[in-house]
Order: sequence, then structure tokens, then C-alpha cells
Amino acid sequence: MTQRQIEITSPTFIDAWKLPADQDIHQLFDQQQPLALEIGCGTGDFIVQRAAQQPDTNFLAIDIYNKGCYISCRRIDKTDLANIRVMRMEARYLLSRFGRADMLSAIYINCPDPWPKKRHRDRRLVNTTFLTQMLYYLQPGGDLYFVTDVADYAEQVAELIPALPGYQNQLDTPFTLELEGYPLSKYMRRFLSQNLPVHFQHLKRREDFILPKEQLPVTEKGFRNRHNLDTPCHII
Repeated sequence: MTQRQIEITSPTFIDAWKLPADQDIHQLFDQQQPLALEIGCGTGDFIVQRAAQQPDTNFLAIDIYNKGCYISCRRIDKTDLANIRVMRMEARYLLSRFGRADMLSAIYINCPDPWPKKRHRDRRLVNTTFLTQMLYYLQPGGDLYFVTDVADYAEQVAELIPALPGYQNQLDTPFTLELEGYPLSKYMRRFLSQNLPVHFQHLKRREDFILPKEQLPVTEKGFRNRHNLDTPCHII
């Protein structure tokens, strides 16, 4: 059954499909300052808190769901924050269209779909290919945060990092159950209120690491643009 699409008229929302393929994302903001990306903004709870903490950073919050983008924009529009823009687009598709080397100061991935069944774990977003691709878009010294409420997802990602020389773990352990100063979304708070752990990982791109564009891995076969499931997505 097709769900009704909610029209989003918020000035915070950017219709990515109306942008030229070579659009410079920085130009979508009033102030030119470092750009961070939140992948999967949900209802906008996290990004509002982070943008308030860091007014000298611009934040692009994306989600594949129309309703999530709508609710996020409504939440943002109730604030006086001018450093957030929202798009409805899948992360890999977004970067394949608009991505440039070293364009992001930080990437936030909060509680993505865990695909909990063992036979479906190859569908998880955060894997070796994805992490390698993000090294191209992160600037030297840029941060990548990955948060999940699923222990085996946290363990899976933590096991990948030693084999990826471009990253430097910023924690004393592969992941932690608390990260000082990191905003908690409504989803995270609900889990914690039930005494269920949330796992935080904080990585940086090494200052001396270089990933030439020609060495970018392509997105795994079978990945599709989820805005139109009948249309194959362009690979990175």
C-alpha cells in the first residue's frame, strides 16, 4: 500500500531532486562554515540539540522517510536555528550526486536500521565499503560517530576498524555506553529509561590519510535508491 506523501513547505527543507547534480551543498546555507551530515534524522531531536551546541557548524540532516523529514522540519522551525537543512535522500545516493572530497567535518549515524536477523545483516548500512567511502568525504581530522542500541551491530563495526587505516578510534575501548556531551535522541532516551544499553563509537579520519577518488569502492550490488524502488541507484 502506498503511503500518502506529506507536502513539506518548511524553509528548512531542500528538495534535492530540484538541485543540479553539481550542487555545492555549502551554498544551501546562509553562513559559510564547516558542514556536518546526519544520516537518518528521525524526528529531528538529535540534530536540534547538536546544532544548538555547535552554532559555528552547518548541519545537513537526511532521512529516507517523508514523515520523518516533515516532523524534523516542524521541530527545527520552532527554534531560531539557521544552521540546519533537511533533505529526503539516502546517504549513499546523496553523496554520489553531491559529494566532494573532504566536504564534511563530521558524520553522525544514530541508531540505523539494525536488520537484526542474521541472514539480513549484509543489508546493514555501516560496513567496510561504506566506512571506506566516508573517508573520502570526511575532511582530515573529521569525526564519524556511530550509535546503535544493538550490541552485535556495535561489535561488528568495531571489528572492522583495525583493518581500515584511515580511522583513529577516539575512545579507550572499541565502543562505550556513555559519551559525554553527545545529545541523546528521544529513541536513545527511551532505551536508556528501560535500562537497555546504547553503544557509542567515535572515530576520526587520520590527518595524513589520503583516499584518491579512483580508489573509492563501489556500493554493493543490489543497493537501490529507496525513493523509487523500481529504479537502480547510481553507485558511488
